[in-house]
Amino acid sequence: MNQLVKRIIMSVLGVVICGVSVGMFKFAALGIDPFQSLMSGLDAVIPIRFGTLYIIVNVVLLLFALIFDRKKIGIATFINLFLLGYIVEFSQGLCERLMPDAPLWLRVIILLVAIVILCLSSALYFTADLGVSTYDAVALVWSQKQSKIKFAVCRVICDFVCVAIGVALLLLSGQGITEIFGSVGIGTIITAFFMGPLITFFNVHVAQPMLGKPKEK
Repeated sequence: MNQLVKRIIMSVLGVVICGVSVGMFKFAALGIDPFQSLMSGLDAVIPIRFGTLYIIVNVVLLLFALIFDRKKIGIATFINLFLLGYIVEFSQGLCERLMPDAPLWLRVIILLVAIVILCLSSALYFTADLGVSTYDAVALVWSQKQSKIKFAVCRVICDFVCVAIGVALLLLSGQGITEIFGSVGIGTIITAFFMGPLITFFNVHVAQPMLGKPKEK
């Protein structure tokens, strides 16, 4: 199979699996990643479908990337932009229909599974190397334009701003502590500490072999 075709398939799989995992995060209501925290806050105050809202927000971020560094934009960027929000919406709704009133122990299991498959999706997405998500592009462009600031620092600042705005919007919308904890909770902390090693693991053992690359030692 042509390498480009493989990379496109990996990008699509990465986005689909990512959308499913985020839907599981939202269903578990034990904390989601920083960008989705922002999206939850916006979703609470803007009365339109989540999938449509996701596209609008990402189009704004896309314009930023196009203005400052078009090299970060690729096929995968648009796959992410137009598919992810609706996949999140569908997978969360499916979980709610299949597991209404899920007990805490089940939600914890779902959260852990969601973290693992989110890391798998990230490995597929990044290894395919056909563009980054619009949110990832913001920190990458910022760090490259401001050479004195490392990418890790830019990403932490972006993540903090997203969480802060998300929580503020949830408070303004009158959401209770349960909804806020569902946006910023243990899941947010776990992703911050464990995503890196897990993404590396899946990159070495899954994503690179899919492209016919030897495993890194």
